[in-house]
Amino acid sequence: MPDPTPFALTPESAASVRVRVLLPLPLADAYDYRVPTGMDAASGDIVLVPLGKRQEIGVVWDGDADPTLPERKLRDIIGRLDVSPMTASLRAFIDWVAQYTLSPPGAVLRMALSSPSALEAQPMQAGWTLAEPPADQRLTPARKRVLAQLSPGLVVGGTTLAEVAGVSPGVVRGLADAGFLRPAPLPRGRAFARPDPDFPGPSLAEDQAIAAEALRASVAARAYGVTLLSGVTGSGKTEVYFEAVAEALRQGRQALVLLPEIALSAQWLDRFRARFGVAPALWHSELTSRTRRVTWRAVSEGEAQVLVGARSALFLPFPDLGLIVVDEEHETAFKQEEGVVYHARDMAVVRARLAEAPCVLVSATPSLETRNNAETGRYALLDLPARHGGAVLPEVAVVDLRRDPPPRGRFLSPVLADAVSATLARGEQAMLFLNRRGYAPMTLCRSCGHRMQCPNCSAWLVEHRAHKRLQCHHCGHTEPPPAQCPQCAAPNSLVPIGPGIERVLEESVALWPEARVIVMASDTLPGPAAAAAAARAIEAREVDLLIGTQIMAKGWHFPHLTLVGVVDADLGLAGGDLRAAERTVQLLHQVAGRAGREAARGRVLLQSFNPDHPVMQALVSGNLESFMEAESAARRPGHWPPFGRLAALIVSSEEERAADRVARDLGLAAPAMEGVQVLGPAPAPLALLRGRHRRRLLLKARRGIAVQPLLREWLARVAIPASVKVQVDVDPVGFL
Repeated sequence: MPDPTPFALTPESAASVRVRVLLPLPLADAYDYRVPTGMDAASGDIVLVPLGKRQEIGVVWDGDADPTLPERKLRDIIGRLDVSPMTASLRAFIDWVAQYTLSPPGAVLRMALSSPSALEAQPMQAGWTLAEPPADQRLTPARKRVLAQLSPGLVVGGTTLAEVAGVSPGVVRGLADAGFLRPAPLPRGRAFARPDPDFPGPSLAEDQAIAAEALRASVAARAYGVTLLSGVTGSGKTEVYFEAVAEALRQGRQALVLLPEIALSAQWLDRFRARFGVAPALWHSELTSRTRRVTWRAVSEGEAQVLVGARSALFLPFPDLGLIVVDEEHETAFKQEEGVVYHARDMAVVRARLAEAPCVLVSATPSLETRNNAETGRYALLDLPARHGGAVLPEVAVVDLRRDPPPRGRFLSPVLADAVSATLARGEQAMLFLNRRGYAPMTLCRSCGHRMQCPNCSAWLVEHRAHKRLQCHHCGHTEPPPAQCPQCAAPNSLVPIGPGIERVLEESVALWPEARVIVMASDTLPGPAAAAAAARAIEAREVDLLIGTQIMAKGWHFPHLTLVGVVDADLGLAGGDLRAAERTVQLLHQVAGRAGREAARGRVLLQSFNPDHPVMQALVSGNLESFMEAESAARRPGHWPPFGRLAALIVSSEEERAADRVARDLGLAAPAMEGVQVLGPAPAPLALLRGRHRRRLLLKARRGIAVQPLLREWLARVAIPASVKVQVDVDPVGFL
């Protein structure tokens, strides 16, 4: 428990100052506490307070305490913690997110206090410094060497002092016992080196320099504004927004860069070092608790000047945030689906506004929402139309699987297999992309047709042959493959249906036994270190063939990769998802962009049973602009996003009847007004998830209608038992 600043207590009967304290718990409001005599408690102070029989950390919140609350019901704040107060802009951001997402403010605060150990008083490390030596002491050569390392006022740690003097620690202790040294606190070193904004980095092309100058000007203005930095894959967008980061450093302000996948940080960090001379601070779920503590504290004290992280980094306590960059802004990984449901891209825009800082959204394939904001003038637009360094975009072609099917039992068509063979023969690298982990997405009994299904979810179990298990990718349930069908008991009757990347690997090894192959997926690259090692091996040409999932689509730069083969380009188009076509064209365009990023032109082959689909035609022609315009035009009449608003209610319970009952009651109580439509209730596509039965209702409103008041009134009309959970998802990006 943190060591709070002590103070004198005051009798309950004495006049007192009251403050509101917000606790990092799923509570609807702050609680009132009394400020004891001898203590100041201002808004933003982080304090320790009693709650029932335990103690909790909280933040003194804005607003007036309830003057009608009897004095006898107030409890004293225990103490104020030795940590920088939470800024007014972060407090306003927490309140804004809570209001927008219909979440308890305390649940949002919990994300901002995500490293409780960082709030503890930081212990001082002790070292040694020179003291006045006693008279008439004879010194051994070893002791003389120790004293020679010190000058008046210099403090050095005992271990370090012994090492540099070439003596044992006992010699140092002997000098202290003899009075030559005295203990002194070591000065706290910087946790992160200062990035140098003027460090000589790579040269920029003319269009890059123009865009960089515009971003520098927006940062220097120290005012809020949003810029969409778009451009083809390989156009050097990262180097351009690095110039905005450099300007934030020159202004003495902090910069935050959000990445959708922390695995992307491997090559990104190399590029950052090349531009600024040092690495930035990192924030993601793979950090150790100690690193999280040090980083949180360094951000809070302004020492971490540039931080790159996942979506949760948005809630770190920056005292002077001068720039936010959202790289690959179109990525759905920025949407948090559990707990407080929010979209980090949209919340980054809000945080920038509250911090009076510019926000830069970066993508080669911007989302329709961001495109619309740029087209209507809400966002500025900077575009990089050409690849950097003379490289050209790859040639894209569709392999019609109706005319050129793979051999029976295989998944690579002869056209694609021949192209890979030719690429490898030239000493170049090839990539096979399939956005599906495991060996096969379904296991079927060929005797009775039984399908192996997760007992906790409405999902098929995915075979992972390398680990000899069947796994649910939604809840994590695993079980060994049975020797016989659980339904009809037929022995050895279970067969894999469809390909996963393990099956593509098996086929590739059979076709190209001499090729050096690497598999890149979230379960084979579990963290940044593994991703960095894979990237180094590929860049060093220790790999011939890459096989992987969507993790390979984002931000990688492999100079010798000239062929990309998409095994199943139709995969994302199935189902009735509003954004299916948009997401598919974004994903496949990003994957295609990995090819031919240096001198040799790249080639992309899309295996498809529907080569005339608008997505395939857009990718072949390279005219994504027309595709997105058509997609936008199709949504406008129905007031679908970005021309309208959506909010989902997901009702879930372990009891199916309870979920049905609450969903029915919500349907009957649905708001009825002009410009608002409620769809459902209906079973969710994943009607059973982690053992909970799920029903969905979708509110659709015309643009300009605030959906949050409607949702609050709607939920207030229905009694929801404790056994049922209703999750609110404002602006949903998925419909599972």
